[in-house]
Amino acid sequence: MTTLQKIITILAVAAGTMITRFLPFLLFPEGKAPPKYISYLGTVLPCAVIGFLVVYSLKDAVFSPFHGLPELISILVVFLLHKWRKNTLLSIGAGTVLYMYLVQNWFC
Repeated sequence: MTTLQKIITILAVAAGTMITRFLPFLLFPEGKAPPKYISYLGTVLPCAVIGFLVVYSLKDAVFSPFHGLPELISILVVFLLHKWRKNTLLSIGAGTVLYMYLVQNWFC
């Protein structure tokens, strides 16, 4: 890439980032209630994203007597922690750490 192309690329990325960051505040100001479909999407999309992540994470997993066991243990821990503490960050973080520990130390 030439220097001019690099500068144009950096400016395009910066402009795209700024637009995606500032546009919601311009479309939905603080004193005005957002449309009902936006509120609906705000309640439904987090669960849908987590569902997509689970499907994507398990799409290549091989489930046999010992293969797939770290995934299943980690999913169970995430589920139980989330039901117990109702803290998404804690449950996903603990499940990720547990999965990495199991894969690196127990199921090598």
